[in-house]
Amino acid sequence: MTSVPPAIPPVAADDRHMFDLAPVSLWLEDYSGIQALFAEWRTQGVDDLRAFLEADIGRVKACSSRIRLLKVNQKTLTLFGADDTAHLMANLDQVFRADMLKSHVDELVQLWEGKLDFSSRTVNYTLSGGRLDVQINGRILPGHEASWDRVLVAIDDITEREQARRELVASEAYARGLFDHSPVSLWVEDFRHVKALLDDLREQGIEDLRVFTEVHPEFIDRCMHEIRVIDVNRHTLELFAARDKAHLLDNLDEAFRGEMRVPFREQLIDLWNGKIFQQREVVNYKLDGTLLYLHLQFSVLPGHEQSWSLVQVALTDITARRKAEAYLEFLGKHDVLTKLYNRSFYVDELNRLERKRTQRISLMLVDLNGLKRVNDECGHGAGDDLLRRAGEVLAKAVDKPLFAARIGGDEFAVVLPGAGTGEAGLVLANVQQLIELNNQFHGDTALSLSLGMATSEPGETMESLVKRADRLMYENKRSYYASNDHDRRRPDTSPAP
Repeated sequence: MTSVPPAIPPVAADDRHMFDLAPVSLWLEDYSGIQALFAEWRTQGVDDLRAFLEADIGRVKACSSRIRLLKVNQKTLTLFGADDTAHLMANLDQVFRADMLKSHVDELVQLWEGKLDFSSRTVNYTLSGGRLDVQINGRILPGHEASWDRVLVAIDDITEREQARRELVASEAYARGLFDHSPVSLWVEDFRHVKALLDDLREQGIEDLRVFTEVHPEFIDRCMHEIRVIDVNRHTLELFAARDKAHLLDNLDEAFRGEMRVPFREQLIDLWNGKIFQQREVVNYKLDGTLLYLHLQFSVLPGHEQSWSLVQVALTDITARRKAEAYLEFLGKHDVLTKLYNRSFYVDELNRLERKRTQRISLMLVDLNGLKRVNDECGHGAGDDLLRRAGEVLAKAVDKPLFAARIGGDEFAVVLPGAGTGEAGLVLANVQQLIELNNQFHGDTALSLSLGMATSEPGETMESLVKRADRLMYENKRSYYASNDHDRRRPDTSPAP
């Protein structure tokens, strides 16, 4: 790439001494050949040197070959691992490889544009093959501006700095990759304005934030609107059904609403009390309105404890788990076939009402007529359908705190806390009307229920109330079978499988 002149021109002793002992790598070079080549190209009509060189890398090499190396100093020999100047000159092709050509274009363009100095950042190599990141600064020496035959080039070794920069870039890319591809939803937020609001309350003498937010619930909404979302990862967009970050950030009010105020208030109270790492379960919404149950982990990032300017929020989707838990809880209290409460819940409620004994209670016991006959003649599928219909009627007949339960194979109960004789009579009439309505839509098999309603007397035990309702129900059942010309015996009431 460079050629050695036949002789090195004499240099003043003091200048030579300063050149040789300089603490940076110095190269004295002759660029007159490049100047002549530039003149040829201008004559040929070249006006955009960068485009001209980038169109053919061979033109860059042609420029490099026109540079004549005149002298280097001791620091240069040490930096490149050369025994002496001759050793370095003989191996310049090992020092300046292809990596340098692109940056050399920048140097040439600066000279083409008439500048007397140039600079670039590139890669050189030691004679042993070690990589050197270098900063190159060159200048045409005073008195040689017309010929370019004396150019001083200083090479500063910036390998350690560049290595540290590359490691930092790699580290940032690694961290960004972990953030973007995390399997949980990650949010980076700025809570500075929230902290300012809390600090302002302290200055006003507020000591108990829980009491304050009970009196001023609007403060919770104000804090929610002061949160600034800095970034979210890809999983967040997927979780909340957002097209992109802008779509999500423009619709945060759709994601955080309703039930979110309760856990957010607790979050504020924890922050007020100095707890900057928190965990809790919250409810959010996808942008399509779907409910999300989430496990939230909140942490003020290290170094930002005083300002809360960087906060990380991690959201793990626990919707499937919550649905499973809810279903298991449902199964623990409900009959799967009819969706009414089950016997276990019924017994627990009667015991609770027995202990409470602060109000009157009415109880209706119900028996499904003709279940065995339907099972025998039409199959258990038809019997199950009849049970489901009975469940639908009883469920529609009452609202909380009243409830209906399936307490046996074909036995049901309707519990009416606080209901006296009048209210109980209305429920009984409502059930009978619903039975008639149900049968209008099911002409194949009629639904028939035997009903027994009783209202507690002052001081009466729950056991006594149940017995009275049960006796009335069986009286109704005997009347049903008598009117339908059945055997005068207690009907088989074995439970449906």
